[in-house]
Amino acid sequence: MLERIHSPADLRGLTSGDLQVVADDVRRRLIDVCSRTGGHIGAGLGVVELTVALHAIFETPHDQLVWDVGHQGYPHKVLTGRNQQMETIRQEGGLSGFLKRTESEYDAFGAGHAATSISAALGIAAARDLLGEAFKVVAVIGDGSLTSGLAYEALNNAGHSDRDIVVILNDNEMSIAPNVGAMSKYLNQVQRNPIYNRVRARIGELVEINRSLETLVRKWEESVKSFLTPGVLFEELGLRYFGPIDGHDMKALVETLSAVRPMTGPRLVHVVTRKGHGFPAGEHGEKWHALPPGHDPATGRQRTASSANPAYTAVFGRGLVDLMTERTDVVAITAAMPSGTGTGLVASAHPSRFFDVGIAEGHAVTFAAGLATRGLRPVVAIYSTFLQRAYDSIIHDVALQHLPVTFAMDRAGVVGEDGETHMGLYDIPYMLAVPNMVLAAPKDGTEMLALLRTAVSHDGPFAFRYPRDAAPDLVGPISEIPPVPVGTWEVLRQGREIAILAVGTMVRQAQQAAESLAIEGLDVTVVNCRFLKPYDEVTLHALCAHHRVLLTVEEGR
Repeated sequence: MLERIHSPADLRGLTSGDLQVVADDVRRRLIDVCSRTGGHIGAGLGVVELTVALHAIFETPHDQLVWDVGHQGYPHKVLTGRNQQMETIRQEGGLSGFLKRTESEYDAFGAGHAATSISAALGIAAARDLLGEAFKVVAVIGDGSLTSGLAYEALNNAGHSDRDIVVILNDNEMSIAPNVGAMSKYLNQVQRNPIYNRVRARIGELVEINRSLETLVRKWEESVKSFLTPGVLFEELGLRYFGPIDGHDMKALVETLSAVRPMTGPRLVHVVTRKGHGFPAGEHGEKWHALPPGHDPATGRQRTASSANPAYTAVFGRGLVDLMTERTDVVAITAAMPSGTGTGLVASAHPSRFFDVGIAEGHAVTFAAGLATRGLRPVVAIYSTFLQRAYDSIIHDVALQHLPVTFAMDRAGVVGEDGETHMGLYDIPYMLAVPNMVLAAPKDGTEMLALLRTAVSHDGPFAFRYPRDAAPDLVGPISEIPPVPVGTWEVLRQGREIAILAVGTMVRQAQQAAESLAIEGLDVTVVNCRFLKPYDEVTLHALCAHHRVLLTVEEGR
């Protein structure tokens, strides 16, 4: 049936049974495509039925559908005229791995970071009302995103505004890693409350027996809900609560969304899904959140061999574990990315000194600042692009107080298929501007661990950046790696006339370029400028004195 679906309009009027057939086709299509292209498969598979139902009930693109993060957006792309282009996803000139306003009129708002959907949707609803327009606005947000303060700010404002907006809470018990925090426990109560589930089942039976009782029974259900379910939290915020709904029951989804759409005011539909639902290799696994190209969909294993060297992320994680064994004052913090940052190894080795604070980068940084005031040495491991969200906390809470917090910025520089929302291109300029900040970039994995050792002994904020790539060297234990003096550069090749000042990942590229230039008769100096702030003023002065050209090479903006 998927071949007959050219736009969401083709879904409208289909029975729940036919919509389930479409959903099954979409799921098979995603599994097939992602086995070749790679991508964020887990989240997409979990929302297939929900996506089909939303497009069948709401009149997109007239009605505005705002997705959170964009990890969930693959089924949406398949159903909105991009099915034939799915083979190009996350490739140059192809479809974006996230939603993108310039790619389709169905992409109401683009986002690569979590917890933006409710804020954006409320803005769209307010603009609609100011302009006297008439359409529905729907925000889809994962329960993992509810660990972010931005989501609560938006919920608070949406409930107070009394605007016509629908929030779909996609509750799959995990974002990338299993969710942490009070909200995760709170939402789980409703799924596992046997009293409420029996009450809901009985209500359904009563309504089926006598339709005239439906209004009375539903009102009674709403009153009972206040002391049996977490819906009361959203009700108190001003959003009418519906749920929980089985996110893989097409009939229940269609009936609920059909009832909710004509209503007005802020309302929240709690949908329970399973991340990776229908993936032959298994569901719920953190490792299936995203897969590289060339995997076997039945097992999730790679068909092509990866680099023999471990990734920088893995080297960092192992080095941090060993350093924390040496030093009991070092603690590790991540923001819902233990596997992505390598700190999952710390969680196993040093559980009492590992903190996963959820999708809350600003909180992670200020939390680290609090730890530092008591003499601890926090290491905050967050992707370069995600750390942008905590910029105020970095300046106000860490740098101005000159606290010894280390920022390990993973995925710095070019990240390839994930596109512009995940490119770590801005950390060099944004960290250079921070007062009291030391900023460094290693040329290889060994130097990264040397900088880590330097960082935790430095009396002030310290940041170092490293790429999403395999380390170019075989790295020994951190116990055998000495620290690097702050503000020192390394002359790797002594030449004359021309000097290449290279940073981080560009150091080896510069060395290769110098070798090529030597064949052409140019004797070029190559400098490993591992510290961007402070500069090595002595080495820089010498370079200026003996070279007529200085060429800087870095992976950033």
